[in-house]
Amino acid sequence: MTETESTGPRHTGAQPGELGEDDVEVRLGANLTHLPIVRSIAANVAVRADFDLDAIADLRLAVDEACSTLITRAVAGSTMTCRFVIDDGELRFHGTVASAEQEAPSTASFGWKVLTTLADTANTWLDSEGRDGADGPHGQVHVELTKRKPTLT
Repeated sequence: MTETESTGPRHTGAQPGELGEDDVEVRLGANLTHLPIVRSIAANVAVRADFDLDAIADLRLAVDEACSTLITRAVAGSTMTCRFVIDDGELRFHGTVASAEQEAPSTASFGWKVLTTLADTANTWLDSEGRDGADGPHGQVHVELTKRKPTLT
């Protein structure tokens, strides 16, 4: 069953700026050409966490969709931050990017439906308390998802 939310932040793992021992965080230019890098990192983290091949494939696609969502809302020249946290049989992804958008990404879009089909939980929100840039005020768009290890029955 997939849980979708768009009400606000759900804190995962260490506090912002802090990384747990097994956490992975990467910062890249918010550019679609970087999607293969993030997909590869997602797959490698999931392999390390002993996910099965189907779950790894789902996670790669879900992270791709999450990052695509962020990149299309990013302020030109901004940085996308992606964090992967392994905890209690699940892998959590949290991505964020500076954006001039006034609303969180739509949870009614086809892309969001794909993301929520592939992930166990998904959440998006807009943190409007950002910094001012040359082209206006910037907030932060967040996308967070969780993929759990399949249970053997």
